[in-house]
Parts: sequence; structure tokens; C-alpha cells
Amino acid sequence: MLTAATMTAGGLILGSKTMHAEDPQSPSGRAFRYCLNTSTIRGQKLGIVEEIEIAGKAGYDAMEPWFDALHTYVDGGGSLKDLKKRIADHGMTIESAIGFAPWIVNDSARRKKGLEQARREMDMLAQIGGIRMAAPPAGAPGNDPIALEDAAKRYRELLEAGESIGVIPQIEMWGGHPIIGRISTALSIAIECGHPKACFLGDVYHTYKGGCPFEGLKLLGPQAMQVFHFNDYPADPPLETIKDEHRVYPGDGIAPLDDILRGFVEVGATPVLSLEVFNRSYWAQDATLTARTGLQKMKTAVRNALG
Repeated sequence: MLTAATMTAGGLILGSKTMHAEDPQSPSGRAFRYCLNTSTIRGQKLGIVEEIEIAGKAGYDAMEPWFDALHTYVDGGGSLKDLKKRIADHGMTIESAIGFAPWIVNDSARRKKGLEQARREMDMLAQIGGIRMAAPPAGAPGNDPIALEDAAKRYRELLEAGESIGVIPQIEMWGGHPIIGRISTALSIAIECGHPKACFLGDVYHTYKGGCPFEGLKLLGPQAMQVFHFNDYPADPPLETIKDEHRVYPGDGIAPLDDILRGFVEVGATPVLSLEVFNRSYWAQDATLTARTGLQKMKTAVRNALG
């Protein structure tokens, strides 16, 4: 499997130290753009309009909303055109979005519905200017294995659906998940699908939870990883019992953030850094304080790594 993946890799992996991304993501003089994944203030239950206001006023370059918030907004009579204007008025972009359409499952009927759901959600995303979405192994039970070739074919179908809409699905691994629980599995699927826009949605926490070596991130060039979920994790709870809710702000844990960020720069990759935490103590705070603190922590982490 790995031999075949290596032979078909093309430009997906192996970013060169002499390669530099043509960097529309990055303002002049700054290596990374900063994005707020709305999971970080999800517990405050604010709604997408207020989430946009908070992210914009806090100074983020971009947002990564959840589709359920978009559905709630539209179902309540909200206009996606108006939402797009609100985002633009704050000078922000929508770099990605989070959804859970079951596009990868073995059951053909469920998979068909999942692909239809993904198409609807990508259309919503395109209407507010979004260009990527997460594609995790949502709905795939661990007791129903999926062959690499089948997963790659399904990911290609998802990419083709997104191509017609203008949205790129990023294959995402969930650390320890029985279907896509390691970076190597996600990348094998991306490589084998044979689609030129295939890419990987990385994450500090999930890399750790999946037991993956962080050194592997240095193999990913600018095409392979365009958005990276930025967070940190504490030493306790240990790997075996740590959960999403234990994520902390970048720099407040033990993750090798300096090595991660320097590694990106070494291979010419400058993914959008999207703050994604689910910490209940942050959810108990004022959402504006949480958003501003998270942005400051991200900037400090980058400054400590790159000078």
C-alpha cells in the first residue's frame, strides 16, 4: 500500500526546503494567517452572526464555522448573502468549515445521503465565500473496516462534487479513530484518490492522540496542507484518556509547537492556523475574552518559534 502511495504521490508530499508557497494566504511580512474555528466559543451558544462579530473585532484574519450554525441561521430566515457581507466587512475570509456528512461509510444508501448532504453544505459555504471544508471519517463505525482503495474512491467523489461548487474537501484524521486515525492513513487515501486538489487537514491534538510522530508533518508541502488546527494539550490526562475537551491554548501545554512551526517554514508550507479547542473552562468565559486570548496565544507561539 505504501509503495503504491509513494509512486503516485506527485506533488502532494515532500515539500522542499527550497520551495516557497506562492502565498496568497499570508500578508506581507507575516508567515501565517490566524483563523478562529468557532468550536473555541461554541459553548457560549452565540449563533453565527455574533461569532463573526467576535472574530472580526478580536482581529482574526479568517474564520472556520460549523455547518450546524449555518443551518440554524438559514432555517431562521437568515440570508447567506448578508452573512458573506458581514464577513467581508471585517476583512475576514472563510478558510474552512466543519461538518460531519457520512461520505466515507460502506453502506451505499447512507453514503449517497452523505454525499448529498456534503453537496448542500458546500453550496452554502460557497455562498459565504468559503473555499474548503473538513472531511473527517464521520459516521464510520470501527467494526466495519474500509479498504484503502474504497476510501480513496469515495474521497475522489467528494472532491469532484466540491470542484463543481468551488469548495475543496480536506481529508481529516481523528486521532485514534479506527478508520482514519493516523496521518499516514489520511495521506494514503489522499494520494491514492489521484485528484489534483486532494489535501490534508492537520491538527496538533489529533497528531498526538493518534500516536503519530510530529516529524511526519515536515513531509507536507504547501499543497498537502493548507489549513492546520492549532491548539495544545497538557501532560495530564495521559494519551490513553485525553479527550477533545482537554485541549488548551497554544503554548499552555506540552506540544512541540516550535518544531511544528519551524518545520512548516522549512518546507515552504504556511497553512492557515485555525484555533480549535473545546475547553469547557473557556466556554464558561466571555466569548470575546476567549477569542482574544486565543489569538494572542497563537501569535506568541509563532513569535517564539520564528523570532
